Amino acid sequence: MQILTQQLRKLNFMVLMATMLTVFPIGFSLAQTSGSASSSGSYVVQARPILTAVTLGGTVIPTKEITLSAQLPGRVELIAGEEGDSFKKDNVLVALNTEELLAQRRAATAEWANADATLRKAGIDYQREIFSPNSLKSKAPGGMGMPFMFDDMFTEPMSDMIGHSDSRVDRSATLHGYSIQIEQARNSLISARSQIEALDAKLRDARGLAPFDGVIIKKLVEVGDTVQPGQHLLQFADTNALQIQLEVPARLVPGLQVGMVVPAKLDVGGWVQVRVAQIFPIADPDRHTVTVKFDLPVNTLTGAGQYAQVEIQDVNSPAKYLPVIPTAALVWRGSLPGVYVLNNNRRELRLLRLGNTYGSEVTVLSGLKAGETIELNPQPGMSSGWINPPQNENK
Repeated sequence: MQILTQQLRKLNFMVLMATMLTVFPIGFSLAQTSGSASSSGSYVVQARPILTAVTLGGTVIPTKEITLSAQLPGRVELIAGEEGDSFKKDNVLVALNTEELLAQRRAATAEWANADATLRKAGIDYQREIFSPNSLKSKAPGGMGMPFMFDDMFTEPMSDMIGHSDSRVDRSATLHGYSIQIEQARNSLISARSQIEALDAKLRDARGLAPFDGVIIKKLVEVGDTVQPGQHLLQFADTNALQIQLEVPARLVPGLQVGMVVPAKLDVGGWVQVRVAQIFPIADPDRHTVTVKFDLPVNTLTGAGQYAQVEIQDVNSPAKYLPVIPTAALVWRGSLPGVYVLNNNRRELRLLRLGNTYGSEVTVLSGLKAGETIELNPQPGMSSGWINPPQNENK
């Protein structure tokens, strides 16, 4: 019985050893499994033509900016706020004293009323002369009416004898005189109305309204100052929409088109993509540069007046072929970028000098050549060495 039990134990041991040799071959090591699991993909470096870029400095400006100036002499009576205060469109920003203008308008209104009364009286006189000739001639006051009746009885036959031609001429002249009075009264009415309209225009010019939503960026006068026509009062701008204004050498302008997107670097906010908004049609005769404006993205962390740099491609210089790699392949050792280069089953850390970033790719200026294979998405804490260590020979 004991012999049978020992034989069964030997048989079970041999079966267990055979199973282990089948699952785990000779030369197995933990380092081998960890090395093969760490590989997460590779990428063959490719070279692409990159145009030579020129970096130019410019200034961040508001898209809309105006300077309110005085349109008439007067004393500043109101300034709506201080620098940085926001206002909606059509809000009053600055106002001048209008007491003298209001007095002139009241006088012009009185002249208009007088001209209107004169016009109405001239019209009534004209109509009376048409329907009742000679009714406006003065009659002798008081007394009996018989002598005047006798005068009419004797004078009318005399007029009949002389003829009716003179009476027609007199009546026509009278009507013409009344029509002239009507025309003069009408012209006086138009003149008075024009004076009122001119004074209303000056009253409107005495107030400076906001032409759009924005903020006061600079005050040039204070309440109580006396100003003259053309004198600047304040500057108003829309700081929600910003641009970069750049003076571009004429040789670089052919490489720009309206709507083109180029990289720009701001003092605050780092690198952003800006769009060409406007290219001026002529160059500055003194500096031989062309003014170009670039639209900044909405809500960019910058402000008007700050410094900015824009990279413009020089189409006159030949393109350079530079290696381009995905940004996902980069590893950082402090502030130094690098990649893991795969070569003969080995992983080698290579430090790089990078160029510009284009979306999810970046150009390499030095440290890598086209055709080399690099590792994508390296795991944190990974180091150089064998990816799959050489297997131990079974001796």
